[in-house]
Amino acid sequence: MVPGLPDRTLELYSSRMTRQQVLDLYFMDARSKLIDLAAFMDRVERAQGKEDFRMVAFRAALALLSQDAPEKARQVLLAFSDPTPEPISTATTKAACGAWPGST
Repeated sequence: MVPGLPDRTLELYSSRMTRQQVLDLYFMDARSKLIDLAAFMDRVERAQGKEDFRMVAFRAALALLSQDAPEKARQVLLAFSDPTPEPISTATTKAACGAWPGST
């Protein structure tokens, strides 16, 4: 997201940039985020205990990034989402956990 630019404006602007321009503008930020993800995974893998449904969803989302398919952001979001059409009757926790527990 670019401060001051609505998302749709950014989308239109991005679609008109060359691949080189996109790389020049966004590569270092993406690289930094990827290194942060690697560090997070290192911490999880060094820690004691069993992985839970969040890491299952996380690894599924990561696998989507290496596929040659469109709409990677949408697919990654769906990897963390509850696919069931009916709302739950009551919340089981006080806060969101970032992944659907039923994905395991």
